[in-house]
Amino acid sequence: MDHLFTVSGPSATPVSPTGLATEGLLERQHLQEWVIDNPQVLGEAVLVITAEFDRWADTDGVPARDRLDVLGLDATGRLVVVELKRGTADRDVHLQAITYAALVSRFDIDTLAQAHRDFLARRGQTADLDASRQRLLDHVDGDWSPELLQRPRQVIIAADFPKQVTHTVVWLSEMNLDIDLIQVGLWKVEGHLVASFTKVYPTPEVEEFTLAPARVEAKAAAQKLEERSRAQNAVHVLVGAGLLPDGTRLRLTPRHGVTDAIRDAIAAWVTEDTKRSTVTWSNDTAKPLTWDADNSRYSPTGLANHIFRSVTDRKADGIQGTTWWGVDTALIPDNVDPEEWATLEGADLATLAKRLRGTGKDWTRMHALLEAVPPGRWTTYGDVAAIVGSHAVPVGTHLADCGQCHAPWRVLTAAGRVAAGFRGAGVTHQGTPTEILIREGVPFNGDTAAPEARLTLDELRNLLDS
Repeated sequence: MDHLFTVSGPSATPVSPTGLATEGLLERQHLQEWVIDNPQVLGEAVLVITAEFDRWADTDGVPARDRLDVLGLDATGRLVVVELKRGTADRDVHLQAITYAALVSRFDIDTLAQAHRDFLARRGQTADLDASRQRLLDHVDGDWSPELLQRPRQVIIAADFPKQVTHTVVWLSEMNLDIDLIQVGLWKVEGHLVASFTKVYPTPEVEEFTLAPARVEAKAAAQKLEERSRAQNAVHVLVGAGLLPDGTRLRLTPRHGVTDAIRDAIAAWVTEDTKRSTVTWSNDTAKPLTWDADNSRYSPTGLANHIFRSVTDRKADGIQGTTWWGVDTALIPDNVDPEEWATLEGADLATLAKRLRGTGKDWTRMHALLEAVPPGRWTTYGDVAAIVGSHAVPVGTHLADCGQCHAPWRVLTAAGRVAAGFRGAGVTHQGTPTEILIREGVPFNGDTAAPEARLTLDELRNLLDS
């Protein structure tokens, strides 16, 4: 059971839980809308296709009465079947979810596109069938896979789960059927209702050490899902961490999914038009790449597949496009340490994502840290990133644009210099960053701050803790 407290200094006062029924909140009008508006509770990068779906028929052609609460699509191309209960789940709720999963496993792209178009129309959004279909295709990183559609993931959200459900779900998971149990809690805090969504099964430990070995022995579709999941996650990780500023240039280096002969053919094709070898990055999880050759937007895998088809006149098979695009560090963004930026040279998107897993863009700790840095001392982008769990590049980008960061001029490059093109939103002090630092008591040798005035990592940690 979760415990929630309101805190004031050393005092922590328990907050009493309540329930949806107690507060007069309903399953469809409230809980379902929360999930639709916040699909991240269903997992990473889920697009809601439809809700309250009942457009299926039994073998005699008689329409079924059951309504699927929510149907989603994750970026691997896998359907997500969601069953909602505002109170304790029924003892057979997992059977209901499995039934819906079996029904939607027969859907194709056209069925899903029509369902999505109708869903958007009910919510006042105009989209024709082609646009709805394209939206689904764009959400998937890589080729659309009918095999993956046949293996929906199920999510059951309820206030609590009886043991019959949890025991059965554990066994089904070991048998390679993916079912997530998410507990919804409701609290009343100082007159406001606060909802929580907690994944109670499978926990990361269970997923890694119990379920993963069983999935290794699963069918080829399951293996393809794991590969696709790792590939699509790269873009979401990079956008989530804010590593690459908008406008970052990437260069083409075909890696995964091609032979040496095809690489040579692509290289020859690129020499005919050098614009074919470069793209511009934007922090969009669906289509982050703008290709210089046609100024159109693509996903990394989508563009890799397009290039493969253009050169070979064949359909690509299983290319991991995030390995094809590496950072061109010739153009250094504002507020970025050149030495840190240089470390990204040639690194492909998939490799960068591996380095950054677990990082994000919650800058609360950084704001607190910068407020604690005293006048007469300085720190670096890299050290700040190490303390707050980020990377030096997004730290610099945030400093340039935030407007709430205290004394951004106290953050320098690892060499002790002001970053080229330094911008500090909200800076009201007069003078250059170097002039401000000198007035605050930091000695300089030319354009380099005195190393003895630099805060160590331990000093930074102590500042944040205090």
